[in-house]
Amino acid sequence: MRVVPHPATASAPAPYAAAETAFAEAKAYLSSREALQMSESDLARELHRSSREALQMSESDLERELHRRGQELMQKLLPGHLDQRSPGEAAGPVAGTDGIERRERRVHERDVETTFGTVQVERLGYARAGHDSLHPLDASLNLPVERYSLEVRRQVAEAAASRSFDEARLDLSRHTGAEVPKRQAEQLAVRAAEDFDAFYDARRAAAGEPASEKSVVVLTFDGKGVVLHREDLRAATRRAAERRRRQREQLFPFPRLQPGEKKHAKRMATVAAVYAVAPFVRSPEEFLQSLMPRQPGDKTQAKKARTSAVRPRPVAKRVWASLEREPAEVTAEAMLEAERHDPERVKRWVVLVDGAETQLDLVEAGAAVYGVEVTVVLDIIHVVEYVWKAAHVFHREGSPELACWAWTRVRDILEGKASRVAASMRRAATVAGLSSDTRKPVDTCADYLLKYAPYLHYDRYLAAGYPIATGVIEGACRHLVRDRMELTGARWRLVGAEAVLKLRALRASGDFDAYWDFHEAREYERNHAQRYADGIAPPVTEPPPSPSSSRLRRVK
Repeated sequence: MRVVPHPATASAPAPYAAAETAFAEAKAYLSSREALQMSESDLARELHRSSREALQMSESDLERELHRRGQELMQKLLPGHLDQRSPGEAAGPVAGTDGIERRERRVHERDVETTFGTVQVERLGYARAGHDSLHPLDASLNLPVERYSLEVRRQVAEAAASRSFDEARLDLSRHTGAEVPKRQAEQLAVRAAEDFDAFYDARRAAAGEPASEKSVVVLTFDGKGVVLHREDLRAATRRAAERRRRQREQLFPFPRLQPGEKKHAKRMATVAAVYAVAPFVRSPEEFLQSLMPRQPGDKTQAKKARTSAVRPRPVAKRVWASLEREPAEVTAEAMLEAERHDPERVKRWVVLVDGAETQLDLVEAGAAVYGVEVTVVLDIIHVVEYVWKAAHVFHREGSPELACWAWTRVRDILEGKASRVAASMRRAATVAGLSSDTRKPVDTCADYLLKYAPYLHYDRYLAAGYPIATGVIEGACRHLVRDRMELTGARWRLVGAEAVLKLRALRASGDFDAYWDFHEAREYERNHAQRYADGIAPPVTEPPPSPSSSRLRRVK
């Protein structure tokens, strides 16, 4: 900290002197007679290494060298611009939220880690005894509280959303001048995701999607486990894990995992997706053909291609997952998101589920609370899996009869005959005299069909153009959760896992850029605006036209 210096003298170096010198040197070299007489390969070798020891250079080597030189130029331009704006003298009185004006002026220094390296900023602090100093230049630049710039935070967030923190750090140091340790990278990811809920709340409050009776609003849910540290598990899961651990210890000196038991317990993430889609009317036979695997020379292949070509794609799709929130909270949020698609309640709402009873109860309760009529559809893929398990009771694996038996019953279910299929397969098992153990898959399938019969009216759903398969949510579970959270050996803390899931959801929903604009605006409000009287940070004076002394320098 030091007292404000006297105005700069005319002989002081200009803010962009270093950048201009570097550019002039590169330009002068490329324009020199020696360079003009060189061949492209000779020039490339010279750019790569000034000495003649460099031999061959490929085009990719040239690109890397030019990129390095460009980075060096940017590393001089950014400090030059910031230097020009220092020390950031306020254009008017500086008063805090307490209404007290700060009149004592001192220059304070701080380091900022940018994508071009670490820079040291000197800016005016307006102070008064017993009160915090205020820095108008920090507000003008929207500098965060911590060392790392918002652009560094953004790049860490995008990288951490797609790969491990170690790989994210490596890529950041390889392609930028920023150095971020692993712990700080995790903290930056958490900070980056903190406005996730506020962003979607604001978007819902702004305006709904245009109402259209032709489109269908689809809500779908699923769950996926994530390995967490024991202290971050839900209470019931933590108690169960502790009980299993004690049981293993009783096997001393040969403690081991029981068959099917996992070493680490998981906390379930609730995954949700909401989107709109145009109705797609199909017959049961057409849908069955889309399910059946294609065979070489199959005459239906061209028909399948034509059918898939006109299949409408989901629009305005949003997918997300949460470990912190309970399934009921995620379901309620999905109802609000669906309402954004249909504020006038003129569209048809379809809820695709996999048969989890808890989820069915939550959907029905949510529909009652929001006063909307929903059509609940059981995922046909889950039904097909049960039918195939039953088919193996009657026919051996790989036989033509196996596929014929299974697809015939799937077709009947698609035609709305689920109860009849359940009765017929049970009767066939009885006639065949199968034991209770042998026929168990048949009885399980029949029980499943009868239990969920109210949600198996596929003939009506297909005629109305409703989707009947949960491909969107299955893909969301794989992309949002499994591909990132199940990296080998990964065990998460709850706060970090939740942040990464939010960042992945923003990218998967195509909302990351809009979210980041919102996040930076919120950071300005939190870190700067709310510290000043009336929530307005005073502007700083424009830089003088004459060269000013260097108040900001690149550290490394």
